[in-house]
Formats: sequence, structure tokens, C-alpha cells
Amino acid sequence: MSTVQKEIRLEDYTPSPFLIPETRLNVVVKSEYVEIQSELKIIRNRKINHSGPLTLNGSGLSLKSISKNDKQLDPSEFEITENDLTIFNPDNDFTLTTVVTIDPEKNSQLSGLYASKHGYFTQCEAEGFRRITYFLDRPDILSRFTTVISAPKERFPVLLSNGNLVHTDETNETSVVTWVDPHPKPCYLFAMVLGRLEKREKMFQTKSGRSVTLQIYAPTNQIGQTEFAMAALERSMKWDEDRFDLEVDLDQYMIVAVDDFNMGAMENKGLNIFNTKYVLADPDISTDRDFMLLDRVVAHEYFHNWTGNRVTCRDWFQLSLKEGLTVFRDQEYGADVYSKGVQRIQEVRNLRTIQFPEDSGPMAHPIRPSAYIEINNFYTATVYEKGAEVVRMIHTLLGEENFQKGMKLYFDRHDGQAVTTEDFVLAMEDASGIDLKQFRRWYTQAGTPVLEVEDAFDATKQTYTLSFKQHFGHSKYKSNQPVQIPLKLKLFNGNDVGQDEVLVNLTKSEEEFSFDNIPQRPTPSFLRDFSAPIILEYDYDNKDLYFLLANDDNAFSRWEAAQKLQSRLILELYKQDKCEGKFNFDPSFISALKISLNDKEIDDAFKSELFATPSEIELAELFDFLDPIQLHWARNTLREHIAESLEPHFLDQYHKLVDDELYSPDHRSAGVRALKNVCLNFLCTSNKKDHSGLAFEQFMRATNMTARLGALQALAYSDSPRRNEAIDLFYERWQTEPLAVDKWLSIQAASSTGDIPKVVQSLMQHEAFDIKNPNKVFSLLRTFASNHVHFHSGDGAGYELLSDAIIQLDDINPQVAARLSRSFDSWKKFDSVRQSHARKSMEAILNKPNLSKDTGEIISKTLNN
Repeated sequence: MSTVQKEIRLEDYTPSPFLIPETRLNVVVKSEYVEIQSELKIIRNRKINHSGPLTLNGSGLSLKSISKNDKQLDPSEFEITENDLTIFNPDNDFTLTTVVTIDPEKNSQLSGLYASKHGYFTQCEAEGFRRITYFLDRPDILSRFTTVISAPKERFPVLLSNGNLVHTDETNETSVVTWVDPHPKPCYLFAMVLGRLEKREKMFQTKSGRSVTLQIYAPTNQIGQTEFAMAALERSMKWDEDRFDLEVDLDQYMIVAVDDFNMGAMENKGLNIFNTKYVLADPDISTDRDFMLLDRVVAHEYFHNWTGNRVTCRDWFQLSLKEGLTVFRDQEYGADVYSKGVQRIQEVRNLRTIQFPEDSGPMAHPIRPSAYIEINNFYTATVYEKGAEVVRMIHTLLGEENFQKGMKLYFDRHDGQAVTTEDFVLAMEDASGIDLKQFRRWYTQAGTPVLEVEDAFDATKQTYTLSFKQHFGHSKYKSNQPVQIPLKLKLFNGNDVGQDEVLVNLTKSEEEFSFDNIPQRPTPSFLRDFSAPIILEYDYDNKDLYFLLANDDNAFSRWEAAQKLQSRLILELYKQDKCEGKFNFDPSFISALKISLNDKEIDDAFKSELFATPSEIELAELFDFLDPIQLHWARNTLREHIAESLEPHFLDQYHKLVDDELYSPDHRSAGVRALKNVCLNFLCTSNKKDHSGLAFEQFMRATNMTARLGALQALAYSDSPRRNEAIDLFYERWQTEPLAVDKWLSIQAASSTGDIPKVVQSLMQHEAFDIKNPNKVFSLLRTFASNHVHFHSGDGAGYELLSDAIIQLDDINPQVAARLSRSFDSWKKFDSVRQSHARKSMEAILNKPNLSKDTGEIISKTLNN
């Protein structure tokens, strides 16, 4: 049974009474364990009044010796508990030396120093360093690290750590290396890699003329798949110099790929450790989206070198200080490298699918939380994606020039410091002269603002008036105060000509804005570029949405019109009894889609987004209570209608779209493949004619994974007799490629055809699945939990399957178990029978002996919400 865990609160933050300006680690790999000697130069923090003991964090360590200023401590001078080492009478300034042993081979949590197939790797964010040695494991303790590693050179020919390699020594059997990081850093940015890896190397010349060595390490059989990552690293470094005037600050910059990793990647100073998913790329195993995400993630981790490393977080409540800001930076990079409009659409879809439900669910929290039990549970879409939207709004309010002035002032003031979100906002204020006092509420209030809009047109005065009412949709946010909302809008005057886009700055619960010299009632285009993370409610006529779909010059707003039209039709279908007969669709809807499909002025990537149907998870946010079976039917019925109405047009487009013989992941080429897959998917959705043969032919003849996977998805989500054949052929061909196998697992878990809970149970016993590998777990189980209709099956089989897996995972890797536990967030949206099944499954988790605080916090909050 989970025990009550102590809540950590922001208001209780106090500076550390001790500092550690210098750290020296001596790491020696033995045959059965790793010995770590740490020499910590410790001084009292003279800015605060404290005369008490020194308490260091430590978990899972076996202490062999402890000394102060080279003198062994008597057992009466210190105390060891499960999570701490306390020195009772420390001096003001002294050197503390400890020797501990750890066993990376038994570390299934993948936190601290752990074993993977090709060596030993570290993950120290958020609190993994305490699993390596005793330390003040908090982000406001900045220390200069020297790391000496000694290991058998045949077993571990590559020995890496942060900073610069200053010394190498070898004997017949052992290698010894010394790494010195010149920049003070918190211990969560410490990294170490000991393994059998190959290296790709390239020189990069900075804007100021310095030469920097870039290295990417991966297993021998995977090093050939790192070429694109190296190009992405160079591109992102150049972009950061051009856009933010920021250069790399080390002589050497390294990236390492590892199969077993809880995160996507980690920005350790000068030694980024990546999940292979985001550093290996090859057209044969990677889709166009894989290439784009890899590019963005490489950029994201590099951008952290300044926004996160050089200026870091004072405490973990400030996590969005580095993550929200860096996500915004990688979004801007993506907009410059790829299609700005398509990138923005994909970002908004991700926000609405993951973060909006989070804001209305049991784990809702502000981007700067006020309390937590387990910090690993707050690496959320709210901190990252909503945090990025908040930075984007500052950029919108200030403009590019003032925003860049704010960034420069932020670095001038705080380089080499651990600071707060308040420090960032204050730099923006001081640099721009713009008051952001009210804007700060975005950092402290949870929930998604709802903006209700009404309009009135006075033909006599030629005046158009917009009335805005701001509130927070969920009842638990009644006490929230109005936030500052930058609203981009444009008025179209009845044809394709409109006024210039304007920025309306909303600050009150209710306010009005009037526009003069408007000769006729306009069609408004609201929230252009999705200028604020809000829900905007305006009663559009269908004809206005058709107009915006055909004429809006803002990519996001044009896509939004298509989304609103589809959502409206799905909701109308949802209210209809399936037995009533054929639904009467507005022919104007199909006409508008047909025009868009055949419009030669629209690029193919954007066309593919226009035809994307809102997901069931996103649609569920429109309901307080819903029937997942009925929603699934309604959404599928609309897709079948689109498919059958435009069947000849989809077929014509499919055959006209020709993929380049030589693969390239660039925006234009990727757009061709994306639209071709959209057409194929709709063709296989149609009940008029069986197009599975076309899909199977594409599957067999595909020369890249994007085309191959698009065909497999079309088959896997259908009742085609070729479905199972294609699934089996895919595994037979790609079973030795872990990232391809992840796709194979996901496709089956996401299918709407068949008894998917049983399919997933069977796959959990398959040789391709490894419950200790996070990529495999997320590919199969998290994908299944996102399969709305099957996870929420009426018999509770989906809930039971997942809860059993979470119970098993909690003993192996609590972080992964906790992330899967978020799948129960929406359980109260469903009928009493489903709620009963979900409650039973969650109570089974909560009753697990020795339940981790990671999983316990989430399940407790979900049950009690």
C-alpha cells in the first residue's frame, strides 16, 4: 500500500547552508561493481546564518569510507539513512571525501549510472546524481567538476564525461582519462559514458572563428545512421549564432546514443545523451516525421547549452524556465528550417491533445508549480509545451527586437547563475519597458482560459464591435484572475481581401473593441498563429468557416476552420442514433475539401494537414461525459463520408504524386509523401471499393519507411485480408532494427480493428517486447492507452491490462510506470460501469506493496480528483 509522501512546496525554499564550488570524482570500474571516490570542496554559504549539520543526498549507495580533510570520520560524527548522509559538526570550509560502490548492472530505473547493451551511461536529471555519490543534489549548487575514469579498456574503450579531455593514460589492460569542465554546473548536468562505441567527428567553426570538435557516438552497427544528426547539430549551432548571437562555449561537443533511456534526450554540459530514437536516422527505418523530430530534438538539447546550462534553475519549481524557453527556441528553429505554418499546426495539435486535457485533469498545475511530491512527475506538457506558449506570448507582446534585447539582458545578468522565472520576465520587462505584471499570472495559475467572443455590426455607422469575456472553463478554477491574452486577428470584408492583421491585448474579464470604416459585416479570423494557449468560442456560421478554409492567408487559421467544421459534424453525428439511417451532410463541406485538395497553390504538406481529422482524445475535451463507442462511430462515419465523396479525387491525386527517387526529408519531398499517404488512408477507409491492393502494392514497393509505414497503417486500420500478411512481413524484414520494431508495436496497438487488448497482451509476450526498455513500453502500452475506443472498452479489459503492466513496471522503472499511470486521467468522463472498472484497476495499483512515490502520487491524485 502506498504511504503518504511529504509534499515539497515552493514557499518553503531556502538557500543551501553549504556550497560545493569544486568536485573531483575518481571512478574505478571493478569486475562486479563501480567504485566512486568523491572529493568535495565544501564551504558554508556566508549569505545565510546557519550553524547546523551538513546533510548530503544519497540513494542506493554502499559507503566504504568517509573522511574530512583526509582524516577518517568516527561513526559518531555522521549518520546514514536510506536517503541521506549527515555530518554532525562540519567545519566552515573543508574537503569531504567519500568512497562508495554501486552496481550499474542492477539499475533498472535508468537513473544514476546504469548498464545498457553497449556500456554504462548516466541520467542525473532530476535527482539521479545522488544514486552515484553523496552530494547536495539540488540545481542551485553549482560546482566545477573534474572526472577521472579508470576502466578495462577492452570492455570500455570509450570513456567520456563533461568538458574537455585533458589527460589520457593506458596500460595493457586499463584506460584512465581525466575530464575537466571549466563551467560551474549543477550535478543534474553531470554525465559519464563508458562503452564500446564508434565515433563520427566533424569540425565546426564558430562565428568568432574558433574551431570546435563535434562528435557523435553510437554502436558500430548504428554509427552509419548518425549523419543526419551531425548535420542537424551543425545547422542548429549556426542558427543559434544567427538568431540569438550565442556560440558554443567548449572546445568539444559530444552526443551519445543509447537504446535504454527514460527521456528523449538530455542536455548534459558538452555531453548530450540521447535516446537512439532521436539521434539515429535512415530512410529505410525512419519516417519523415522521425527526421524532423530528430532535427528539433538535437537543436533543443544544443540550445539548452545556454538556456538551461549557462543559466540554470534555482529549484525544480522553475523547470519551465529552461524547458519552456528552450522549446520555444526549438519551435522557432523548426519554423525556419521547415514550413512555418505546418510546424505551428503540429505544435497546436500536440498541445490540444496532451496539454489541454492535462489542464482539466487531476495532475493540472501551473507552469511554475507551487508543490510536488515527486519532481519526475512534473516533466509535463504544461511545463514544456504550455511553457513555450507563454514565452511565445512574451515574444508577441514585445516583438522580435525587444525580445532579443531581453534575452541579452537575461544572459548579461545571470550567466553562471541558478535563477527563477521571475528573473527571466524581469529581464524582458527591463529591456523592453513593457509592464508584464499581469502577464505573470500565466506562471502561477493552472487551467486553460476560455475566451467567449460576440460581435455586432452597425451598417449605418460602419462599425464592427467585438465583445470578449474571459473565464476558466473548469469549476475548480473559479478563483483564477484574468490573464493577459495577446490575440492576433484579421477582418475579411467578404472576399479574399481583408484589413491588416492587428494584435488585440486583452487584460480584463470583459472588454470591447470597435473597428471603424467597415463597409459590410466582415468574417473574423481569430487567434491567428494560435497567438495564445486558450479555447476561443465564437459562433461561426458554416459559410464563414468555408470562406476561411478557402481564403484565410494564415495557415493555422485556415487549418482551424477545417478542424471546426469536422468537429461540428462529428458532434452532430454523435447525437444521432446509429440506427436512424444515413446522415445528411452539408454538400458545401465536401466541395470545400475538394477545392483544397485540387488547389495547386497550396503545398502538399499543408494539404495533408487540412485533411487531418481531430483525434478522439482531442474531441473528448468537448464533453463533460461521453460514450467512447459513439464518439468513435461518429468520427469514423465522417471519415467514411469524406473518403466515399472524394474517392476519385483521392485516387487521382495519389497517382499524380510522385516521390523523388533519391530520398530527402526536406519539406517539399516530405509533403508529397504525406499527402500521398493521406489519400491512401482515405481510399482504404472507403466502403465503395476495396483499395487494400493499392496499399499492399505501396507497402511492397516502398523505397523508404514513410511510404512503407503509411501503407502498413492503411492496412492495419482496415479489415483487409492483406492486413496480417503485411504486419508479419514487416516484422520479418525489420526485426533486427529496434526503432522499426517500435513502429511495428505501435501500429498494432493503435489499430481499431480486432480485439486490441488481447493483441497487446499477446505482444507483451512477444520476443520483440522488453518491459525493461522504455521505448518498447511506450510504443506498445502508451500507444494502446491512447487508443480511445479500446482502452476505454466497456468490459474494463483495457484498464486491467494497463494496471497490471504498471504494477509490474513500478518495481523495474518507477518513472515509466508513473507516465503510464497518466492514462487514467480522464476516467471520470465515462459512464458508471467504466468508472467502476477504472477505479478497481487504480486501487489495485495503489494497493501494491512498496509502491513508488512516482506512481503513488499520480494514482492518488487521479482517484481523489
